[in-house]
Amino acid sequence: MKNYIIAVTIVVALLLVFAGCGQKQEKADLRKVRVVLDWTPNTNHAGVYVARDLGFYKEQGLDVEIIQPGENTAEKIVALGQAEFGFSYQESVTIARSQGVHVKSLAAVTQHNSSGFASLKEAGITSPKDFSGKRYGSSGWPSELGILKQVMESSKADFDNVEVVHGIADFFTTIGKNADFEWIYYGWDGVQARLKGIDINFIPVRDIDPIFDFYTPVLIASDLMVNSEPELMKKFLAATSSGYELCIKDPARGAEVFSKAVPELDRELVKASLDHLSGEFQADAPRWGQQNPVVWKNFADWMLRKGIITTSVEALAAFTNEFLPDAADPQG
Repeated sequence: MKNYIIAVTIVVALLLVFAGCGQKQEKADLRKVRVVLDWTPNTNHAGVYVARDLGFYKEQGLDVEIIQPGENTAEKIVALGQAEFGFSYQESVTIARSQGVHVKSLAAVTQHNSSGFASLKEAGITSPKDFSGKRYGSSGWPSELGILKQVMESSKADFDNVEVVHGIADFFTTIGKNADFEWIYYGWDGVQARLKGIDINFIPVRDIDPIFDFYTPVLIASDLMVNSEPELMKKFLAATSSGYELCIKDPARGAEVFSKAVPELDRELVKASLDHLSGEFQADAPRWGQQNPVVWKNFADWMLRKGIITTSVEALAAFTNEFLPDAADPQG
Protein backbone atom coordinates (compact mmCIF):
# COMPACT_ATOMS: atom_id res chain seq x y z
CA MET A 1 0.00 0.00 0.00
CA LYS A 2 2.82 2.33 0.90
CA ASN A 3 4.49 1.76 -2.47
CA TYR A 4 1.14 2.29 -4.22
CA ILE A 5 0.62 5.65 -2.51
CA ILE A 6 4.15 6.73 -3.43
CA ALA A 7 3.60 5.73 -7.05
CA VAL A 8 0.29 7.61 -7.26
CA THR A 9 1.90 10.68 -5.71
CA ILE A 10 4.70 10.59 -8.28
CA VAL A 11 2.24 10.23 -11.16
CA VAL A 12 0.13 13.15 -9.91
CA ALA A 13 3.23 15.28 -9.47
CA LEU A 14 4.40 14.48 -12.99
CA LEU A 15 0.97 15.31 -14.42
CA LEU A 16 1.02 18.67 -12.67
CA VAL A 17 4.50 19.37 -14.00
CA PHE A 18 3.47 18.42 -17.54
CA ALA A 19 0.31 20.53 -17.27
CA GLY A 20 2.34 23.50 -16.06
CA CYS A 21 4.82 23.03 -18.89
CA GLY A 22 1.94 22.83 -21.36
CA GLN A 23 0.45 26.07 -20.08
CA LYS A 24 3.83 27.80 -20.22
CA GLN A 25 4.41 26.48 -23.72
CA GLU A 26 0.94 27.57 -24.80
CA LYS A 27 1.51 31.09 -23.42
CA ALA A 28 4.95 31.20 -25.06
CA ASP A 29 3.28 30.50 -28.40
CA LEU A 30 1.11 33.64 -28.07
CA ARG A 31 2.24 37.01 -29.41
CA LYS A 32 2.63 39.44 -26.52
CA VAL A 33 1.09 42.87 -27.21
CA ARG A 34 0.35 45.87 -25.01
CA VAL A 35 -2.63 48.22 -25.10
CA VAL A 36 -2.16 51.55 -23.35
CA LEU A 37 -5.24 53.34 -22.04
CA ASP A 38 -5.84 57.06 -22.48
CA TRP A 39 -6.83 57.45 -18.83
CA THR A 40 -7.86 55.26 -15.92
CA PRO A 41 -10.12 52.32 -16.87
CA ASN A 42 -13.71 53.19 -17.78
CA THR A 43 -16.48 51.70 -19.88
CA ASN A 44 -15.07 53.07 -23.14
CA HIS A 45 -12.40 50.40 -22.69
CA ALA A 46 -14.79 47.57 -21.90
CA GLY A 47 -14.52 45.82 -25.27
CA VAL A 48 -10.77 45.32 -24.87
CA TYR A 49 -11.16 43.89 -21.36
CA VAL A 50 -13.93 41.59 -22.60
CA ALA A 51 -11.79 40.42 -25.53
CA ARG A 52 -8.90 39.70 -23.16
CA ASP A 53 -10.83 37.99 -20.37
CA LEU A 54 -13.15 35.91 -22.57
CA GLY A 55 -10.25 34.60 -24.64
CA PHE A 56 -10.97 36.41 -27.91
CA TYR A 57 -7.38 37.63 -28.17
CA LYS A 58 -6.05 34.20 -27.27
CA GLU A 59 -8.09 32.73 -30.15
CA GLN A 60 -6.16 35.08 -32.43
CA GLY A 61 -2.83 34.01 -30.96
CA LEU A 62 -2.39 37.15 -28.84
CA ASP A 63 -1.49 37.65 -25.19
CA VAL A 64 -2.74 41.17 -24.42
CA GLU A 65 -1.54 43.28 -21.52
CA ILE A 66 -3.53 46.44 -20.69
CA ILE A 67 -1.38 49.25 -19.27
CA GLN A 68 -1.98 52.83 -18.12
CA PRO A 69 -0.15 55.81 -19.64
CA GLY A 70 1.52 57.27 -16.56
CA GLU A 71 3.20 60.61 -17.23
CA ASN A 72 3.44 60.19 -21.00
CA THR A 73 0.59 60.37 -23.51
CA ALA A 74 -0.79 57.28 -25.22
CA GLU A 75 0.21 58.75 -28.60
CA LYS A 76 3.87 59.06 -27.63
CA ILE A 77 3.93 55.66 -25.92
CA VAL A 78 2.58 54.01 -29.07
CA ALA A 79 4.82 56.01 -31.42
CA LEU A 80 7.88 55.03 -29.36
CA GLY A 81 6.97 51.34 -29.55
CA GLN A 82 6.36 51.03 -25.81
CA ALA A 83 2.87 49.71 -26.61
CA GLU A 84 1.56 48.22 -29.83
CA PHE A 85 -1.93 49.71 -29.48
CA GLY A 86 -3.57 52.50 -27.52
CA PHE A 87 -6.68 54.54 -26.84
CA SER A 88 -6.69 58.11 -28.07
CA TYR A 89 -9.01 60.74 -29.60
CA GLN A 90 -9.37 62.13 -33.10
CA GLU A 91 -8.24 65.51 -31.80
CA SER A 92 -5.10 64.04 -30.19
CA VAL A 93 -4.20 61.96 -33.26
CA THR A 94 -4.54 65.05 -35.46
CA ILE A 95 -2.35 67.14 -33.17
CA ALA A 96 0.22 64.35 -32.90
CA ARG A 97 0.48 63.96 -36.68
CA SER A 98 0.81 67.72 -37.13
CA GLN A 99 3.80 67.54 -34.77
CA GLY A 100 5.46 64.63 -36.55
CA VAL A 101 4.28 61.91 -34.15
CA HIS A 102 3.15 59.20 -36.56
CA VAL A 103 0.19 57.39 -35.06
CA LYS A 104 -2.92 56.29 -36.91
CA SER A 105 -6.50 55.55 -35.83
CA LEU A 106 -7.59 51.97 -36.49
CA ALA A 107 -11.15 52.09 -35.20
CA ALA A 108 -13.71 54.44 -33.69
CA VAL A 109 -14.66 53.12 -30.25
CA THR A 110 -17.95 55.05 -30.30
CA GLN A 111 -19.52 56.18 -33.53
CA HIS A 112 -20.55 59.67 -32.39
CA ASN A 113 -19.22 62.27 -29.99
CA SER A 114 -21.25 61.85 -26.80
CA SER A 115 -19.65 64.78 -24.97
CA GLY A 116 -21.06 68.21 -24.34
CA PHE A 117 -21.77 70.98 -21.86
CA ALA A 118 -23.43 70.09 -18.57
CA SER A 119 -24.82 72.19 -15.76
CA LEU A 120 -27.09 71.78 -12.78
CA LYS A 121 -30.71 72.14 -13.87
CA GLU A 122 -31.20 74.88 -11.30
CA ALA A 123 -28.66 77.06 -13.16
CA GLY A 124 -31.13 77.42 -16.04
CA ILE A 125 -28.53 76.87 -18.78
CA THR A 126 -30.38 75.33 -21.71
CA SER A 127 -28.52 76.75 -24.75
CA PRO A 128 -25.15 78.38 -25.59
CA LYS A 129 -26.83 81.78 -25.25
CA ASP A 130 -27.08 81.08 -21.52
CA PHE A 131 -23.29 80.65 -21.19
CA SER A 132 -22.83 84.41 -21.20
CA GLY A 133 -22.12 85.74 -17.71
CA LYS A 134 -21.41 82.25 -16.35
CA ARG A 135 -18.29 80.44 -15.12
CA TYR A 136 -16.94 77.67 -17.35
CA GLY A 137 -14.87 74.91 -15.72
CA SER A 138 -12.04 74.02 -18.11
CA SER A 139 -10.08 70.78 -18.04
CA GLY A 140 -7.53 72.28 -20.43
CA TRP A 141 -7.65 70.06 -23.51
CA PRO A 142 -6.54 71.87 -26.69
CA SER A 143 -9.73 72.49 -28.70
CA GLU A 144 -12.05 72.95 -25.72
CA LEU A 145 -12.17 76.75 -25.61
CA GLY A 146 -12.16 77.01 -29.41
CA ILE A 147 -15.30 74.90 -29.54
CA LEU A 148 -16.90 76.87 -26.71
CA LYS A 149 -16.15 80.18 -28.47
CA GLN A 150 -17.55 78.99 -31.80
CA VAL A 151 -20.80 77.60 -30.38
CA MET A 152 -21.35 80.85 -28.49
CA GLU A 153 -20.64 82.99 -31.55
CA SER A 154 -23.05 80.84 -33.59
CA SER A 155 -25.71 81.60 -30.98
CA LYS A 156 -24.93 85.36 -30.98
CA ALA A 157 -23.48 85.14 -27.47
CA ASP A 158 -20.29 86.89 -26.33
CA PHE A 159 -17.48 84.51 -25.35
CA ASP A 160 -15.70 87.37 -23.56
CA ASN A 161 -18.53 87.38 -21.02
CA VAL A 162 -17.60 83.87 -19.85
CA GLU A 163 -15.25 83.47 -16.90
CA VAL A 164 -12.98 80.50 -17.62
CA VAL A 165 -11.98 78.60 -14.49
CA HIS A 166 -8.94 76.42 -15.21
CA GLY A 167 -7.85 73.16 -13.62
CA ILE A 168 -11.29 71.52 -13.33
CA ALA A 169 -11.04 67.71 -13.24
CA ASP A 170 -14.09 66.30 -11.44
CA PHE A 171 -17.59 67.38 -12.41
CA PHE A 172 -19.35 66.32 -9.24
CA THR A 173 -17.09 68.12 -6.76
CA THR A 174 -16.95 71.40 -8.73
CA ILE A 175 -20.22 71.95 -10.58
CA GLY A 176 -22.31 74.66 -8.97
CA LYS A 177 -19.39 75.56 -6.71
CA ASN A 178 -16.29 76.37 -8.78
CA ALA A 179 -18.10 76.54 -12.12
CA ASP A 180 -21.60 76.89 -13.55
CA PHE A 181 -21.12 74.62 -16.57
CA GLU A 182 -18.48 72.09 -17.63
CA TRP A 183 -17.63 69.62 -20.38
CA ILE A 184 -18.56 65.99 -19.68
CA TYR A 185 -18.89 62.66 -21.47
CA TYR A 186 -22.50 61.69 -21.04
CA GLY A 187 -21.81 57.95 -21.15
CA TRP A 188 -19.96 58.23 -17.84
CA ASP A 189 -20.65 61.48 -15.97
CA GLY A 190 -24.15 61.95 -17.38
CA VAL A 191 -25.15 58.43 -16.43
CA GLN A 192 -23.53 58.87 -13.02
CA ALA A 193 -25.50 62.08 -12.42
CA ARG A 194 -28.72 60.20 -13.12
CA LEU A 195 -27.77 57.44 -10.68
CA LYS A 196 -26.90 60.04 -8.03
CA GLY A 197 -30.26 61.75 -8.51
CA ILE A 198 -28.59 64.98 -9.67
CA ASP A 199 -30.70 66.85 -12.23
CA ILE A 200 -28.57 68.30 -15.01
CA ASN A 201 -29.05 70.04 -18.32
CA PHE A 202 -26.86 68.53 -21.03
CA ILE A 203 -26.11 70.13 -24.41
CA PRO A 204 -24.36 67.69 -26.80
CA VAL A 205 -21.80 69.48 -28.98
CA ARG A 206 -22.76 67.30 -31.95
CA ASP A 207 -26.25 68.81 -31.81
CA ILE A 208 -24.86 72.34 -31.91
CA ASP A 209 -22.62 71.89 -34.95
CA PRO A 210 -22.03 68.67 -36.98
CA ILE A 211 -18.33 69.52 -37.30
CA PHE A 212 -17.96 68.65 -33.61
CA ASP A 213 -19.30 65.13 -34.09
CA PHE A 214 -15.74 63.80 -34.22
CA TYR A 215 -14.46 60.41 -33.04
CA THR A 216 -13.68 60.18 -29.36
CA PRO A 217 -12.20 57.80 -28.37
CA VAL A 218 -10.34 55.81 -31.04
CA LEU A 219 -7.88 52.91 -31.06
CA ILE A 220 -4.43 53.70 -32.46
CA ALA A 221 -1.18 52.11 -33.61
CA SER A 222 2.01 53.62 -34.99
CA ASP A 223 2.42 54.06 -38.73
CA LEU A 224 5.46 51.78 -38.49
CA MET A 225 3.42 48.99 -36.89
CA VAL A 226 0.54 49.46 -39.34
CA ASN A 227 2.86 49.22 -42.34
CA SER A 228 5.06 46.38 -41.08
CA GLU A 229 2.55 44.12 -39.30
CA PRO A 230 -0.79 44.11 -41.13
CA GLU A 231 -1.65 40.59 -39.89
CA LEU A 232 -1.23 41.70 -36.29
CA MET A 233 -3.56 44.64 -36.98
CA LYS A 234 -6.21 42.27 -38.38
CA LYS A 235 -5.94 39.80 -35.51
CA PHE A 236 -6.11 42.49 -32.86
CA LEU A 237 -9.11 44.18 -34.43
CA ALA A 238 -10.92 40.90 -35.07
CA ALA A 239 -10.78 40.08 -31.37
CA THR A 240 -11.44 43.67 -30.27
CA SER A 241 -14.48 43.90 -32.53
CA SER A 242 -15.82 40.72 -30.92
CA GLY A 243 -15.36 42.30 -27.50
CA TYR A 244 -17.30 45.43 -28.41
CA GLU A 245 -19.96 43.45 -30.28
CA LEU A 246 -20.60 41.45 -27.10
CA CYS A 247 -20.98 44.72 -25.18
CA ILE A 248 -23.46 45.90 -27.83
CA LYS A 249 -25.55 42.73 -27.84
CA ASP A 250 -25.27 41.84 -24.14
CA PRO A 251 -24.21 44.89 -22.10
CA ALA A 252 -25.03 43.11 -18.83
CA ARG A 253 -22.50 40.38 -19.66
CA GLY A 254 -19.97 43.00 -20.74
CA ALA A 255 -20.49 44.84 -17.46
CA GLU A 256 -20.00 41.62 -15.51
CA VAL A 257 -16.68 40.85 -17.21
CA PHE A 258 -15.44 44.44 -16.99
CA SER A 259 -16.41 44.82 -13.32
CA LYS A 260 -14.55 41.64 -12.45
CA ALA A 261 -11.46 42.99 -14.22
CA VAL A 262 -11.72 46.45 -12.62
CA PRO A 263 -13.40 45.81 -9.24
CA GLU A 264 -12.66 49.29 -7.89
CA LEU A 265 -15.31 50.80 -10.16
CA ASP A 266 -18.91 51.06 -9.00
CA ARG A 267 -20.76 48.06 -10.44
CA GLU A 268 -24.06 49.88 -10.77
CA LEU A 269 -22.39 52.70 -12.69
CA VAL A 270 -20.56 50.26 -14.98
CA LYS A 271 -23.79 48.43 -15.78
CA ALA A 272 -25.78 51.62 -16.42
CA SER A 273 -22.96 53.13 -18.48
CA LEU A 274 -22.64 50.05 -20.70
CA ASP A 275 -26.42 49.94 -21.11
CA HIS A 276 -26.12 53.46 -22.54
CA LEU A 277 -22.95 52.81 -24.58
CA SER A 278 -24.35 49.64 -26.13
CA GLY A 279 -26.29 51.97 -28.42
CA GLU A 280 -23.30 54.25 -29.01
CA PHE A 281 -20.46 51.85 -29.84
CA GLN A 282 -21.77 51.14 -33.34
CA ALA A 283 -24.89 53.33 -33.55
CA ASP A 284 -25.78 53.91 -37.22
CA ALA A 285 -22.50 52.62 -38.70
CA PRO A 286 -22.44 49.44 -40.82
CA ARG A 287 -20.01 47.84 -38.36
CA TRP A 288 -18.22 48.64 -35.12
CA GLY A 289 -15.13 50.79 -35.60
CA GLN A 290 -16.02 52.30 -38.99
CA GLN A 291 -14.61 55.79 -39.63
CA ASN A 292 -15.71 58.37 -42.15
CA PRO A 293 -13.02 60.40 -43.99
CA VAL A 294 -15.33 63.44 -44.04
CA VAL A 295 -15.39 63.49 -40.23
CA TRP A 296 -11.59 63.39 -40.10
CA LYS A 297 -11.15 66.06 -42.78
CA ASN A 298 -13.72 68.52 -41.46
CA PHE A 299 -12.40 68.55 -37.91
CA ALA A 300 -8.75 68.70 -39.00
CA ASP A 301 -9.54 71.65 -41.28
CA TRP A 302 -11.37 73.37 -38.42
CA MET A 303 -8.41 72.83 -36.08
CA LEU A 304 -6.09 74.37 -38.69
CA ARG A 305 -8.36 77.41 -39.16
CA LYS A 306 -8.47 77.97 -35.41
CA GLY A 307 -4.70 77.65 -35.00
CA ILE A 308 -4.95 74.56 -32.79
CA ILE A 309 -2.62 72.92 -35.30
CA THR A 310 -0.25 74.92 -37.49
CA THR A 311 0.43 72.24 -40.11
CA SER A 312 -2.30 70.67 -42.22
CA VAL A 313 -2.99 66.97 -41.67
CA GLU A 314 -4.04 64.66 -44.48
CA ALA A 315 -7.24 62.99 -43.26
CA LEU A 316 -6.68 59.70 -45.12
CA ALA A 317 -3.25 59.37 -43.51
CA ALA A 318 -4.64 59.81 -40.00
CA PHE A 319 -6.95 56.78 -39.97
CA THR A 320 -7.72 53.53 -41.72
CA ASN A 321 -10.63 51.09 -41.90
CA GLU A 322 -8.44 48.54 -43.68
CA PHE A 323 -8.02 46.12 -40.80
CA LEU A 324 -11.57 46.00 -39.50
CA PRO A 325 -13.29 42.62 -39.96
CA ASP A 326 -15.03 42.23 -43.31
CA ALA A 327 -13.50 45.45 -44.67
CA ALA A 328 -14.46 45.81 -48.31
CA ASP A 329 -13.06 49.25 -49.00
CA PRO A 330 -9.82 50.31 -47.22
CA GLN A 331 -11.23 53.80 -46.58
CA GLY A 332 -14.90 52.89 -47.13
